Amino acid sequence: MQKTQKLTLVVLIQAALISTAFASEQSESKGFVEDAEGSVLFRTGYVNRDKKNGVDDTSSAAQSAIFDLESGYTKGVVGFGIGVVGDASFKLGENKNAGNNMIPQHNDGSAYDHWARGGANVKARISNTDIRYGTQVLDLPVLASNTGRMVPEYFDGVLATSREINGLELTAGKFTKNQMSEQINTDGNKLDRAVVWGAKYKVNDAINASYYGLDSKNALERHYVNANYKQALANNSSLTYDFSGYHTEFDEKANTYSSTIGNKDVSGRSNNIWAISGTYNTGAHNLMLAYQQNTGNTGYDYGQNADGFQSIYLPNSYLSDFIGNHEKSAQVQYSLDLGKFGVPGLNWTTAYVYGWDINVAGTAEEGKEQEFFNQVKYTVQSGFAKDASLRVRNSIYRANNAYDGAYIGDTNEWRLFLDIPVKLF
Repeated sequence: MQKTQKLTLVVLIQAALISTAFASEQSESKGFVEDAEGSVLFRTGYVNRDKKNGVDDTSSAAQSAIFDLESGYTKGVVGFGIGVVGDASFKLGENKNAGNNMIPQHNDGSAYDHWARGGANVKARISNTDIRYGTQVLDLPVLASNTGRMVPEYFDGVLATSREINGLELTAGKFTKNQMSEQINTDGNKLDRAVVWGAKYKVNDAINASYYGLDSKNALERHYVNANYKQALANNSSLTYDFSGYHTEFDEKANTYSSTIGNKDVSGRSNNIWAISGTYNTGAHNLMLAYQQNTGNTGYDYGQNADGFQSIYLPNSYLSDFIGNHEKSAQVQYSLDLGKFGVPGLNWTTAYVYGWDINVAGTAEEGKEQEFFNQVKYTVQSGFAKDASLRVRNSIYRANNAYDGAYIGDTNEWRLFLDIPVKLF
């Protein structure tokens, strides 16, 4: 493991020093102030989970302002800069049944009236390689910040990204703090140390591939691979084939909720989860079919180990991620771009996912689950409110008796988010 991490770092350093076949980003820097960018996203959010079978419902509503301020890089061979990310929020209504990773709660369970979070980072760039240290929002398949709630999940650490070779992006980093969306404590998930590395390569306009790894101390070791091919068809139609998968080895101290071995033996836990999908696109229509499968002696668990609450880059992921022990799942998804019918900015997505063959601790009965998903999103295309969006999402989730108490439990969920982005400079 350590050899792999060191090799990745060596490649990043060497890539920064070799000549390239395309322009250097740093040589084109206009300056610390001249390239500065700042924006704030005003978000109004509401999440309601109508739980069944006697389980208490949860409902949360809040208003947030999410800031992202970035200086440019100073001129020269090596450029330097700074950045700030953060958010300020207040609850809407009493929020007596707050939850769903939306609003911080006091020790007595009551919701915070208002709260603010965030941090700063410093950055340096040489040629097409940049290194950033401090508070960051991550978008890596093995360590991804949750951005689907009111405010983002933050990680503190260092991340290096190199694009010295045309089409190839190399990544390596180390993080020591993890703050979930509803947490005030900057290390609320008590991350010890997470080392990440990876590469993604665009072979051409039709073929992409990537690999990423994660070593989280006292938690897990995880690897991710993806390959994607887009086949052009007649009449501007296309077929896209996608394969993605994870292999995870869990440490004895890791948290997993879907293991069949319970608390008596926590050694030797591992999971493989992979998925294949095919998407047909023609005009305003997209139709996707996907199959996903788990093997190993536990399900694919994330978040509980401070490994990012959005680190599940697989197609069968909605309210449920269909990640149970030994689970198989199949999906059909249809998306419609109503802009092709005279309503620019309006999109509708519907999907049905069915999961079966789940091993559930404490019973020999096969676990099963299913979800019916719908989402409508409208984005303003022009005028003073350009890029403002309203997203309405609904999931109807059901599990059989064997699996109902082991995972989400029967739920009807609504999510409503109004996003208004404002460019400051």
